[in-house]
Amino acid sequence: MSDTTPTPESPAVPGTPGPDSPDFDTLTRDIADVPAVEVITTVAVHLMSAAAVNLGLAEGGEGHKDLDEARKLIHSLAGLLDASATEISSFHAAPLRDGLKSLQLAFREASIVADEPGQGPGEKYTGPVFG
Repeated sequence: MSDTTPTPESPAVPGTPGPDSPDFDTLTRDIADVPAVEVITTVAVHLMSAAAVNLGLAEGGEGHKDLDEARKLIHSLAGLLDASATEISSFHAAPLRDGLKSLQLAFREASIVADEPGQGPGEKYTGPVFG
């Protein structure tokens, strides 16, 4: 149980808007103004970053290495890029595909037991990845 008392600056229920936070209508309006390509690329970058951390590629990364999590993130990234290929231009898709391939190669390198070609994370969508 918390010994903090709600103040006018903080909402009584976490997650509800307080005086300094925007209301739901403002948030809805703001997200409606964001182009779909920007939402897609932002999500892709978040997936890439999380996968890189779970591959141990971040500073001090060995402590965060989790190949099972990295596999899921890479696979999800590949699915997102495959599904959105016709929706985002090559200008946006090309660097994301390059990043995906780099993550797939890093995964293959980090794995003790190598996946068969075409069976690695995301290769269902990209085809086999070779270094």
